[in-house]
Amino acid sequence: MAARKKRPPQLYGQYTDNLCSLSRKEEDELLGEKRPQRNGQGPLKRVSQAEVKAERYSKCHACAKRIQNYVTKKMGEDWIFLVLLGLVMALVSWGVDYSSAKSLQAYKWMYNSLHPSIPMQYLAWVTYPLVLILFAALFCQLVSPQAVGSGIPELKTIMRGVVLKEYLTPKAFVAKVVSLTAGLGSGIPVGKEGPFVHIASICAAVLSKFMSIFCGVYENVHRQLELLVAACAVGVGCCFGAPLGGVLFSIEVTSTYFAVRNYWRGFFAATFSAFVFRVFAVWNKDAVTITALFRTNFRMDFPFDLQELPAFAVIGICSGFLGAFFVYFNRQVVLCVRRHTALSQFLTKYRLIYPGVITFVIASLTFPPGFGQFMAGELMPREAISSLFDNFTWVKHTGDPQILGRSAVWIHPKVSVFVIILLFFVMKFWMSVVATTMPIPCGGFMPVFVLGAAFGRLVGEIMAWFFPDGIVFDDIVYKILPGGYAVIGAAALTGAVSHTVSTAVICFELTGQISHILPMMVAVILANMVAQSLQPSLYDSIIQVKKLPYLPDLGWNQISKYNIFVEDIMVCDVKFISSNCKYRDVQDALEHTTVKTFPLVDSPESMILLGSVERPELQALLLRHLSTERRLRLARETQQQKLAETPYDGHRWKHESFAFVDEDEDEEEKPEVVKEKLPQQPAFISSFSEPPNGPVAPHKPLPESPTPQETPGRRFWRLRRLMRYLLCLYHPPHQQEMAEQESPEFEDPMKPEEIEAWEQEELEKNVCFNSCRIDPSPFQLVERTSLHKTHTLFSLLGLSHAYVTSMGKLRGVIALEEVNLTLLPLYSFDQSQIVIALSSASWLLPRGVKDSATTIQGRQIVLKRGMIKAVLPCSYINTGFIQCYFSRKRGARTQFQRVPAGFISQLPH
Repeated sequence: MAARKKRPPQLYGQYTDNLCSLSRKEEDELLGEKRPQRNGQGPLKRVSQAEVKAERYSKCHACAKRIQNYVTKKMGEDWIFLVLLGLVMALVSWGVDYSSAKSLQAYKWMYNSLHPSIPMQYLAWVTYPLVLILFAALFCQLVSPQAVGSGIPELKTIMRGVVLKEYLTPKAFVAKVVSLTAGLGSGIPVGKEGPFVHIASICAAVLSKFMSIFCGVYENVHRQLELLVAACAVGVGCCFGAPLGGVLFSIEVTSTYFAVRNYWRGFFAATFSAFVFRVFAVWNKDAVTITALFRTNFRMDFPFDLQELPAFAVIGICSGFLGAFFVYFNRQVVLCVRRHTALSQFLTKYRLIYPGVITFVIASLTFPPGFGQFMAGELMPREAISSLFDNFTWVKHTGDPQILGRSAVWIHPKVSVFVIILLFFVMKFWMSVVATTMPIPCGGFMPVFVLGAAFGRLVGEIMAWFFPDGIVFDDIVYKILPGGYAVIGAAALTGAVSHTVSTAVICFELTGQISHILPMMVAVILANMVAQSLQPSLYDSIIQVKKLPYLPDLGWNQISKYNIFVEDIMVCDVKFISSNCKYRDVQDALEHTTVKTFPLVDSPESMILLGSVERPELQALLLRHLSTERRLRLARETQQQKLAETPYDGHRWKHESFAFVDEDEDEEEKPEVVKEKLPQQPAFISSFSEPPNGPVAPHKPLPESPTPQETPGRRFWRLRRLMRYLLCLYHPPHQQEMAEQESPEFEDPMKPEEIEAWEQEELEKNVCFNSCRIDPSPFQLVERTSLHKTHTLFSLLGLSHAYVTSMGKLRGVIALEEVNLTLLPLYSFDQSQIVIALSSASWLLPRGVKDSATTIQGRQIVLKRGMIKAVLPCSYINTGFIQCYFSRKRGARTQFQRVPAGFISQLPH
């Protein structure tokens, strides 16, 4: 016997042969024994045509799957989304500018073509903007009333975590774009910056729904808020061609706290959008190359002298006062209309009268042969900006105005140029204030920008009149540039109205020069300091007027708020869901409350907070439990169980025989079918009942039913759900799936009375939360958390509510409303009545308001028109027992609204 070759020692667990090749070898040996032999050769392997087709299909399917995964992964990346957003917004911005420019050209052509006849010119000058404004107001009212106004106040509210319905829908997009184009083409002093921020946000919301097909992260709420920040930057960037200023302006206007990771998204999208916007202008031959929108040609060597800085500071301080007055005037116009009930009801019923009257008055006063000749009335907003930024000194060319070109309209043979600029500023001031209150898409940035340019130009012309030869310093003559003063005034007044500093950067990008960077920054900072100490910004003022659920900032003069804690303002009567509750408890909670989120506790006795459940989840849970499909399924299973348990009596089944058909793909053999007529049997009889003839011969199993993702109906449903996403007609999937289910073949054996009894029986069962999505970590605060820290957390995280716990036990809940009411100033309750009652005085409280038991004697304080009639003792203040209610008499009814107890600390004692 030959000696066996000695193998080297192997480590434990190490194989000497390849397992893959070994397994294949063993497989071939086993199969070779069963395969037929031909001429003594090896086994004959037969491959059917179906196997070849299946192998080819599997390879093609795997390749297509890899390509699909790669494309889906790439399409879901941020840069694809940002490029699409920038491209769409650039196209929309260019389309709006092109359409409004053509509209203004038609306006001027119509006016000039009727030159000999002054009455016909007046008729055309007034009728044209009147028709466009009425069309814009009517179109907004019919398509989407949410498109009215700027859109930035609503967007600030949305980015703070508040859900506003119908503000980010395609209908609002269509209404905003069409009505804004009509408003800009009418020549009325309205802007496009605010509406374009809203339009860009709508585009981002719709695109995020579309991109969620490729990447599910776009369905995340926080992710959508981050994309809205980039959309705001795109809106400003494509509006003025100013990407840097657009990003900074969007941060200052919409965000209290900004995540640095969103910086590149804003800059990337805004830069791409501004570039494409200017490329469209070059393509349309509106510009020779990509340049600034209002390009200036100030000298760069010595643009200003140090002695001019006091004049620039005066512009900044005066702009602060003027900006605060603009915001105050705008708010009072709206409140004045609301205070007069009869006027408000009349304008609500006849919505087109208010914009019609305002347009008629503005157009009549700006009629060039009339009063408009004393205020450059024939200049449209963009023409006015271009003329105010020019390099000419108008006081030096009053005798020969033809040198000024288009700016010659500022020169009148009988009126001084100072009077014309002053009249232009005063008239455009109140016209802009009133025009921005019309029910059409309109922004306040561009009208205020024109006002600031006019004010700065007035100061510059005065300086040029005082120093006709310029300012001499160190044997160098510095000429006065009134255009530079106009640029500084535009940035300062716009910054004062919006409470932003980034307007200076926007001016740099609009003019293409940074020669006046130092005086401009000085003026803008001074204007902000003055305006912020007097009035809120224009957007915050609109939020207050519209009473949007927005969290205001803690001001410098609100140090007393730091002594208020969460336990003073929280709501103790919390509607909760326990883990051992019944379905009836869930039904009662849904019927008697309107809260969007319910806290989930361990039990009513322990009150240990386990998490929170959204309202739609509880609705779906209850709907599935009481659904008809579940009831029929239970009835079908019950009958099947009864049939299975009943012994065979020999008479239930008739003799039957089957010859099963083997449906091969090659269709080589088709045996005949022999089937006796069967009696009608219930559809719920299952195959586990053995027929009396004995077992049937084995047959080829029926093909498995395709999964819901593979059926054509499912694909059609996914396509339709996508379309409903885009059209904002989408409903929760569980509701749609239930609605799409076909009616069951099983006939309902229950009567209505039995169905009602079955539902009542099911409601008494304990809830199973296995199929319900529960947030295991809702945001929590402790009772002694200060108001300052609470305000910071709500602002930073965009919270809408937070639960107050003590050692894990639920004590109360604090929502955005409680924090907002606590921060309201005392004058906001003017012409109202505040009743502050102690807990034992239950008769002082509105009906239905429950109170906790205490022994403190009830007293009340009444505040009417700022006059305090009675004051609580200081020892009762901030004791936690005080409940405040805000009531306002409206006819025979009294409406009560809860006011936090922390408000009492503001009252004098």
